[in-house]
Amino acid sequence: IGLFAYYTVLNLAVLAIAWRRAWRMVNLIGFVATFGLATLWGVLVYDPALYGLSQFFLILFVLIYVVAGILHARNRPGRMGNVVDGTLLFGPALAGFGLQAGLVRDLPLGSAFSALGLGALYLGLALFVIRRGRGDNRVLGDGLIAVAVGFVTLAVPLALGVRWTASVWALEGAGAFWLGMRQARWLPRAFGLALQAAGALVFLAAVRNNVSALPLLNPNTLGALLLALPAFAIAWWLRGPLAEGESRWAKGYAGIERALPQPMFLYAFLLWCIACLLEIGRLLPPRVAGEALVPVVPWDLRGPAAMLAFVASAAVSAWIGRRRAWAVATWPGRVTLVALVLALLGRSGAGSFILVTPNWLFWLAGTALHYRLLYLNDRDTPAGDPALGLQRAVHVGSAWLVAAMVTDCLWFAIDRADLWHTSWAGVTFLVGAIAALLGLALWAGRGAGRRWPLATHREEYLWSAAVPIAALVYVGAAGTALFAEGRTDPLPYVPLLNPVDLSLALAIAVLALWQRTVVAASPRPPGAALLDGPPPLIALAALAFVVVNTVWLRIAHHLLGVAWSGPALMGSFVVQTGLSILWTLLALALTLTAHRRGQRTMWLAGAGLLGVVVAKLLLVDLSNADGAARIVTFIVVGILMLVVGYFAPLPPKAADAPAREGRA
Repeated sequence: IGLFAYYTVLNLAVLAIAWRRAWRMVNLIGFVATFGLATLWGVLVYDPALYGLSQFFLILFVLIYVVAGILHARNRPGRMGNVVDGTLLFGPALAGFGLQAGLVRDLPLGSAFSALGLGALYLGLALFVIRRGRGDNRVLGDGLIAVAVGFVTLAVPLALGVRWTASVWALEGAGAFWLGMRQARWLPRAFGLALQAAGALVFLAAVRNNVSALPLLNPNTLGALLLALPAFAIAWWLRGPLAEGESRWAKGYAGIERALPQPMFLYAFLLWCIACLLEIGRLLPPRVAGEALVPVVPWDLRGPAAMLAFVASAAVSAWIGRRRAWAVATWPGRVTLVALVLALLGRSGAGSFILVTPNWLFWLAGTALHYRLLYLNDRDTPAGDPALGLQRAVHVGSAWLVAAMVTDCLWFAIDRADLWHTSWAGVTFLVGAIAALLGLALWAGRGAGRRWPLATHREEYLWSAAVPIAALVYVGAAGTALFAEGRTDPLPYVPLLNPVDLSLALAIAVLALWQRTVVAASPRPPGAALLDGPPPLIALAALAFVVVNTVWLRIAHHLLGVAWSGPALMGSFVVQTGLSILWTLLALALTLTAHRRGQRTMWLAGAGLLGVVVAKLLLVDLSNADGAARIVTFIVVGILMLVVGYFAPLPPKAADAPAREGRA
């Protein structure tokens, strides 16, 4: 008691000197000596029995030197107001709180209440000096407020858990930003943004499995919402330019702030989506210890639920954005396709399908909202806007999404019928692509019209979306023809009337329909010239030739007992005989058609195929050990070649045709 009483007398003398004049050295010597000795005493001598006495002297010393710092500033006027000594302003608070934390370390929430008390002390002093000194004490008042806010901010993590700390910091940051906006001061606004970022980092670092029986009001979901809502508020305040100061720092910060309106809203929307995901992923605690956690939303529904949450949030955001002329709020509504695609990709991992109840309800609502937003975005996007490119891409992607959803529905039927090991499953993807291409050809090919979306996006559907699907159909048909065995369980195999052959015939027909639709379109898409002329027809003819040949291979496999493998099929004399006869029949059909239409190119193609047949007879079929098969092959091919020569001679050239008609 005697030691601290002696130091109290000395410190009061220092305070008396500070009242009369700004003698910085005396103040610093007294401050260092007092708190240095107090620290040594606390480490070496302190006993908990002396808590009350120690607390009294510590509060007294802190008050003496805080007041000494204020008096020092009052006695040192400058050009921009009273001059503040940083050591006297911040030192007593920092040193005093360090000693106070040691005194209350064994008390529940002792450090938190100590920090809150120091914050209240500095806030009260700040209000006092600002009212008394007005403009002269602005720097001093700002410094006291900064210390007060710092200790209030520190009290939060000392009193609460990590997630609640992050939420309180976010709310405090929004309050600081609002205060800086009202007072046209940049420093509180910068501090508010920093608190927002710190709160988000602390929260994300602390997020774990959301185990709670409370919907929405559990620590994870509510914590994320308390981060998102203040961020939305700051984004709203940032819509227009805010008042800025004249200092170099203020102008530099203003440049940063002008770039923040869009990123701040997107940051807030991301936090909102995280809150939705945390609630969707919430687990119920077990009723009995040791039991497994129960998900609120079943695992196979989490993807569709997350998709719908994002799309619905984007729809609400877009509605607010249009009502309040807040352009950035409509941005999430332009990328809802991403959520739908991710949900569809995640479907396979969950082992579910779109048509499973209640999945189809989520998909129906999500798809309807997506197309509603797509329509509104088209309506509100002016000509020449850069967003038009994104809109076109979303239309194309939406067409592909619908094709994938159709395929998923077909897979659902295959799964329910347990046909995964048959050719019914093998042609599912091909049939889905065929259905999409057929729909685009019939729908977009009828003309632009006046209705959305063909009125403005016909080219995207008929060309941009259809070209990749047509390529998939072509490659898929070729692959199916070459590799599909043609198992039709539980039905018997019927040539031509089986899923593989029917799908391949439909693929060729739809490709031809789409090609004719694009060529006949008015106006034509920019790349439609690629589909005009012989090359696309030759490609279709090549695909048809492969399909017809593989039809015979599947017949030989199912009805004649030839194994479904390349060596077995190519080594079978029956297969080779059938191919020779089939190629001759195809050549006959080509030459007869060409003769009737007067098309020399087609006739020459048929003649070329006959030449290939002759070469095959000599190189392959002549080595056939089965004499009967060899004889039958040569007789049939010879008869067919005679038919070609008699009924389908080479058509005349176009220039010779009129002369022949004149002589006749």
